[in-house]
Amino acid sequence: MEKTFESKLDPVTFEVLKNGFSNLVDQMAEQILRTCYSFVIYNRDFSNALCDAEGNTIMQGTQDIAVHVGTLHFTAKAVLEDFKDDIHPGDVFLINDPYRGGTHFNDVRVLRPVFYNGKMIAIMQSCGHWADMGGTVPGSFDVSSKDHYGEGVRIPPTRIWHKGEYLDDVANLLVSNMRVPEERLGDLRAQAEATKVSEQELLRLVGKYGVDTVLTAFDEVQDYVEQLARVKLRDLPDGTWETVDYIDMDPELGDGLIPINVKMTIEGDQIYYDLDGTHAAIGCFLNSSFGAAFSGLYAGTKTLFPDIPLNSGFYRVIEANLPEDTVVNAKWPVAVTGFCSGPYEKIMNACFELWSYVVPERALACSFNLEYLLIGGQDKRSKEDSFFMWYDWMAGGHGGRIDRDGANAISPVFGIGLSVQPCEGQERLTPVVTSKHEIITDSGGPGKYRGGCGIEKGGTLTNVDDSVISVCCDRSRSVPWGLFGGLPSYPHGTWLKPEGDDEQFLGAFFSGVSIKEGDSFTRPSAGGGGLGDPLDREPGRVLQDVIDRYVSIERAKKDYGVVINEVSAELDQYTIDDAATKEMRQYIGTNRELWLQEDMHYVGELFKKGEINQLDLIRQYGVLIDLTTGDVLEKSTQQFRDMLHKRSVAYWG
Repeated sequence: MEKTFESKLDPVTFEVLKNGFSNLVDQMAEQILRTCYSFVIYNRDFSNALCDAEGNTIMQGTQDIAVHVGTLHFTAKAVLEDFKDDIHPGDVFLINDPYRGGTHFNDVRVLRPVFYNGKMIAIMQSCGHWADMGGTVPGSFDVSSKDHYGEGVRIPPTRIWHKGEYLDDVANLLVSNMRVPEERLGDLRAQAEATKVSEQELLRLVGKYGVDTVLTAFDEVQDYVEQLARVKLRDLPDGTWETVDYIDMDPELGDGLIPINVKMTIEGDQIYYDLDGTHAAIGCFLNSSFGAAFSGLYAGTKTLFPDIPLNSGFYRVIEANLPEDTVVNAKWPVAVTGFCSGPYEKIMNACFELWSYVVPERALACSFNLEYLLIGGQDKRSKEDSFFMWYDWMAGGHGGRIDRDGANAISPVFGIGLSVQPCEGQERLTPVVTSKHEIITDSGGPGKYRGGCGIEKGGTLTNVDDSVISVCCDRSRSVPWGLFGGLPSYPHGTWLKPEGDDEQFLGAFFSGVSIKEGDSFTRPSAGGGGLGDPLDREPGRVLQDVIDRYVSIERAKKDYGVVINEVSAELDQYTIDDAATKEMRQYIGTNRELWLQEDMHYVGELFKKGEINQLDLIRQYGVLIDLTTGDVLEKSTQQFRDMLHKRSVAYWG
């Protein structure tokens, strides 16, 4: 239904309060940065929100993480639902329950209701990723978990301050089931204090403008965002678009990519998403509860409309069907901690693709997958509490865009506000030394506009005992795809003891692998998929990529058909062989569809013999193999080839 935004406030007051709400949420962020105990939270794995008395999001922070913001209204409403009229000034609540609208157990929300003259007028909410919530492995990321009991402490709406009195027995009960409990308590206090700071700022605004004016602004900020979104939608064509993205596998099923179907319909000024046909919940923790899946749809849509603020007004224009008991709406007690590397970014990237058809001037190919690496054990450098947690995520490449290359080595679409953790800080806090942190040549997907490059990060353990390593990731098989003719990028995965005789490929997700002092590891992050036919990329741009070490001479020839001769690598002197380039591009154009029809087992044998490499498998032949066994993945390969035909081959020549 069309609705016209008519403010009851004068324009100046409306703008001042709208920006004042944003400022008070950002003040929460500044408070947390100065008082948190966890290095994870310090590197901005947190978000904040101002909610109204009904739990609706009024304003988020300017650097908040998308997945948090898109779920904070759910957890606010869960607290209101459980405590109803039993909420008082000075109360503070905790919740991390993903089955009540949260994300995963590590994302702990602290909520402070705000009262004025005895009436609740707002809720301040701070969400921080706690580095450990208990469970079977340090960091609480156990990929083998099938239910939530192996993932840590589940906190339903719980009162932690009552009328201003700190309930230390409740807090101690919770953190006693977590590793490094003192750090958890420190983060709890930091988040609670942040909500107090924003409470004071809101009451200052109430004192200056009056409570009725502020509450009117709460409503109108939401109405304003809703109206902005609806105006944008009315200018777009009605229609239905559909696509599918994949999780790598279900460990219980083995071979076979796990489909997430996303259908989008625009009718007038309303968006409808239907995820019917998505795979059932799988036998590991790469599932999502409904809140995180909704957030993926919100964030995936919002990315295409960067000029519209994000609050509950934006959520009104989006309706969705998330089938129950699927990977996008898993029910208690199905494990969901790995949602962040599983369905969430698949939903976002699927939205990017669908909106690329509707708003082609903002087209974006697939971006790399969020990856968490966790090492926990005993730090022999410490004489006191010696348990340590090394909790790391990486930058990577975003997809190629309609008129430019994708961004290199950037935060994941999961949360652009995330900071890359400084190696020096990690080494001071934990007995892990970073041995490598560099951009990976050839990791960006080939295209007229190349995908951004990923990075490789390696480390070595020093003074440790009784340590284990875990990784939460995906896209070792569902490699980030190209769009409008572009090609895939580079697979994720982790290697233990790299380049040694006992080198071991651990895959893109595993947990609880024992490691000892002196062991090393390395893992790449993928680049983004390419956009547009690689044979249409200007040879001069390919040459520049070679000079910048983004593309190798070998892959310039194989992926782009550009033949480059090295004059002096030290002086960055190279030349393009124009005649050979013309011939090579004709050769690739004639044969590339045939290569994708080549017998997959024959291609697998070529790989085993060393006649082709992994990028040849993926980009030229569309063949996926199990790197631990060398076996061709028949079902996954067929799904991968089908994807290539839809997103790439259909746009060639």
